[in-house]
Amino acid sequence: MPSRRQVVVSGLTFALTESSRPWGSTAPAIVLVHGIGMSHRYLTRLHRELARETRVVSVDLPGFGGLPKPPADLDVVRMAAGLAEVVARLGEEQLVLVGHSMGAQWVVETASQRPEKVRAVVLIGPVVDDRHRTIGAQARALAIDTLGESPRINTLVFTDYLRCGPRWYLLQVRHMLAYPLKLRLRSLPMPVLVMRGGADPVAGRAWCRSLRDAAGVGRLIEIPGHHHVVQESAPKTVAAAIRTHTDGTWPASAEAGGTRRGRTTSNS
Repeated sequence: MPSRRQVVVSGLTFALTESSRPWGSTAPAIVLVHGIGMSHRYLTRLHRELARETRVVSVDLPGFGGLPKPPADLDVVRMAAGLAEVVARLGEEQLVLVGHSMGAQWVVETASQRPEKVRAVVLIGPVVDDRHRTIGAQARALAIDTLGESPRINTLVFTDYLRCGPRWYLLQVRHMLAYPLKLRLRSLPMPVLVMRGGADPVAGRAWCRSLRDAAGVGRLIEIPGHHHVVQESAPKTVAAAIRTHTDGTWPASAEAGGTRRGRTTSNS
């Protein structure tokens, strides 16, 4: 069973749900980061699949998942600074950072602040799509997405939103809309894997392709028939893609060059 602990960094409380590295494993440890309003709970199935082969740490960020709200507002850069310190304390030489939705922004910023600690970055359903650059457009896309997600996933999402609360959520939405994800990707020295559900209305195909192309070394994987919370609806496929595309077959850095494209199918 995963262990659970809290870490306080500069007055900010993070919670870590951690599975130990299996005996004999040499795969890089993986850090999972949730999106806006959410917690580690909708990463549980992906966490379990990945933990079969390596150490996995799911992070709850300050103000989310029932954790104390920070005393002051935190933009993406300052939240990532705290996350970068948490990552540094894990005692790993290099990790794979995986972020879903707004979590993609937090892991990209963390990687830019601590590149020596990051082997690869994985962005699942990254935001903010150029088509949804307002709060209203985001709300409409999320509402459409709920029609395609399972009742279990929708229950997870809505209960975590309630735990987050509207004030902290809306503060973070403002930072989410402002963060220049594509620009920040261009400066990352490590490979970037972009993933989306083929039916995701939040992170569209054209947007994800543009992120892949912005990365020095980038790949795009689409999982047909799945929606925004693809890591929970197709955990085996997502886990397999993460393992395949972070197993050392990529160039060691963006300077080695090359952009590759990928597509996978899922029955999970």
